[in-house]
Amino acid sequence: MSVKQHIDELKNKIQYHNYRYYVLDRPEVTDAEYDALMRRLQALENENPELITPDSPTQRVGNAPAREFPKVPHTPPMLSLSNAMDESEVREFDTRNKKNLGMDGELEYVVEPKLDGLAVKIIYQAGTFLVGATRGDGSEGEDISQNLKTIRSIPLTLMSGADSSPPDTIEVRGEVVMKKSDFDKLNRTRAEQGEPLFANPRNSAAGSVRQLDCRITAQRPLDCFFYALGDQRAVDASTHSETLAGLKQMGFKVNQHIIVCSDIEESIRACKDIENRRNDFPYEIDGAVIKVNDLGFQEQLGSISRSPRWAIAYKFPPQQATTVVKNITVQIGRTGVLTPVAHLEPVRLSGVKIQNATLHNMDQLEKKDIRIGDTVLVQRAGDVIPEIIKAVESKRTGAEKKFSMPLTCPDPACGGSVVKSENEAVYRCDNPTCPSVVKECIRHFASRRAMNIEGLGEKLVAQLVDKHVISSVADLYFVSRATWQNLERMAEKSAQNIVEALEKSKQAGPARLLYALGIRHVGENTAQLLLDELGSIAAVQAAEKEQLLNIKGIGDEIAESIIDYFSQEHTAAILHHLREAGVSLSLQKAPGEMPLQNKTFVFTGTLKRLSRTQAQQKVAGLGGKTASSVTKKTDYVVVGDSAGSKYEKAKKLEIAVLTEEEFLTLISF
Repeated sequence: MSVKQHIDELKNKIQYHNYRYYVLDRPEVTDAEYDALMRRLQALENENPELITPDSPTQRVGNAPAREFPKVPHTPPMLSLSNAMDESEVREFDTRNKKNLGMDGELEYVVEPKLDGLAVKIIYQAGTFLVGATRGDGSEGEDISQNLKTIRSIPLTLMSGADSSPPDTIEVRGEVVMKKSDFDKLNRTRAEQGEPLFANPRNSAAGSVRQLDCRITAQRPLDCFFYALGDQRAVDASTHSETLAGLKQMGFKVNQHIIVCSDIEESIRACKDIENRRNDFPYEIDGAVIKVNDLGFQEQLGSISRSPRWAIAYKFPPQQATTVVKNITVQIGRTGVLTPVAHLEPVRLSGVKIQNATLHNMDQLEKKDIRIGDTVLVQRAGDVIPEIIKAVESKRTGAEKKFSMPLTCPDPACGGSVVKSENEAVYRCDNPTCPSVVKECIRHFASRRAMNIEGLGEKLVAQLVDKHVISSVADLYFVSRATWQNLERMAEKSAQNIVEALEKSKQAGPARLLYALGIRHVGENTAQLLLDELGSIAAVQAAEKEQLLNIKGIGDEIAESIIDYFSQEHTAAILHHLREAGVSLSLQKAPGEMPLQNKTFVFTGTLKRLSRTQAQQKVAGLGGKTASSVTKKTDYVVVGDSAGSKYEKAKKLEIAVLTEEEFLTLISF
């Protein structure tokens, strides 16, 4: 036997035993025997480095820390799921499916536990791990290949069946999780070492997978379950349950609690059964997923912009616990709203330590009659946001105190008056330059969906405002590199990264800037509507109320809010300084020069020169719109490699079909 043959034999044995241990949980050899195989393989590879391959078990860990995660486009997109909060919404989901399919009989579904982890995708080529990425925004994620390779339940090479071998290229999708027992053990170790504790298993799993140093990831007890393919045609299957069976044959870990149900009523019972056993699962779950089993039906049902029509997440009611309200204070938001916050005796709920809970506003607080010193019932709304359900009045001793909203702003550096308008339930600080308001405005301005200024976190913002370096969002662009570098926990490289992120943000575009300014009631979609119609922030600023109301989707409340914002003196100063800094406040082309105005594009298949997100941005920049499905209102369908059913539908509806090159010519790229 040659050295190469010996190495290949050892790699195959180790892969097999990894599968037995990490996927099937039924090992056939002792740890000592497994370690001996690994040592032998490592010794042979050290003696013959030219025979080391990327799929070798010895290569799971060892790369130098990455400087950043490259972006990876998702084609097709990694969609999120619509939620059903009760049985009636599940039945409505079934009714919609039958109506859209034009059928009277029962639909077969598959029910799976909804794991609370981090969604990832992995592409294999010729049976070997090629690239792995996070879900990101669904259209684009981050390349975390080296980190995913450290997770032992993720195969580096795929297994072949007796009568089949893996496809040439296959994309699988899964969920990285951390078992509850492993999470508790990890936190005990961190406590002993004086390190900060992780909040919950999901956060620890997500944080571990996104470490720039894969050696840190390798030390974390991570697991991964696979539940879908990027392209259903990669496996010879006619149902989702057959697809899962195919994944298992290739060596992927698939959840064992999968239930095939003959109709929606059986599906609901399966969800209830999983809910009743939720605490028995070794990992956190926050619901159950119901999927149409027939892949042909899935194709017919298609997707809406963010989620498939053929699947839904049945969310479990949040778990509850009792604790004591130690104090009630107020938190100041970016629009000056004062929100009462209850500070609680710490209590663990769904794997998370709860210490604070919002009380929303004074009306809600008074309606629930929550007092300082009360014993209260708390839950995590949607298993995420802590909230107080009610006070346990039978526990009252008479020592409890009612809370009153302060008359002046609680920020000691402000002192502005606290006012309540007649038509709102909220109290506000009336000082637009209140330091707490400024901090929240800057945090919103820098957020990913606004100006996306990476690295500008809460603590940095607090330093800038508290040290009187800045007093508005526009001031960010005039902070010198030296000033950034002199802030606490900042070094030369960190300062350089912030400066570069700020420079990049200048070209974020006027729609994102308008959203970033934090105008009440103006979210991302509204900001885009305004810019599509008016073309620049200056035009929005100058618009009369009647002109705003003529824009579809803009109502009286939004129009009043826009006019009020732009009528304030400090707003004019902010816009003036943003222009001075070189921030783009208008579209590159005036509305009359938009060659794609009122045109709708749909993309299908893989583009070579642009990512899907980049192509969509090009269309939006030229006045056009993009959609996820082909309808009679679609003007163009752009076809890349491995185009799917959208291409066939475009031909059927006689819609113009463009190759990538034709699309690039059209937009003069």
